[in-house]
Amino acid sequence: MDNHPEEARSTRATALAADLRGLVGKLKRRLREETDVGDLTPSQVSVLLRLEKDGQATTSSLARAEGMRPQSMAPVIAALESAGLVSGAPDPADGRQTLLSLTDACRQWVEEGRAARQDWLSRRLQARLSANEMEVVAKVAELLNRLVED
Repeated sequence: MDNHPEEARSTRATALAADLRGLVGKLKRRLREETDVGDLTPSQVSVLLRLEKDGQATTSSLARAEGMRPQSMAPVIAALESAGLVSGAPDPADGRQTLLSLTDACRQWVEEGRAARQDWLSRRLQARLSANEMEVVAKVAELLNRLVED
């Protein structure tokens, strides 16, 4: 039995995976450069994204979701509150708890950042790729979506 085609396919997949990881990392860095996250730490950005995606949460639930102790999450939340990005309100179901949510200013800042990244990428696609190349990128995007779908 000849295993060479399968070995070659496996070798190609390994090399392609490394190339894609590097490329996605570069693209992420370039997109990040297009918006100003100020002095926010990765933990603070992660909390903001989680609140945006999942909605209101307590400090404890955020800590669990982020794999942190609640005591470690407290300074992250305090910094976000002092920056005006997060606010807390009593939990109607349990007044001892505080539900944290994004402020309107934070939501606007997130939207503006996304718009800036979208604009940069759109301009870059138009400036650097032909119509045919954009179609190839569209097909690649479909394939990449298949890789990440559950």
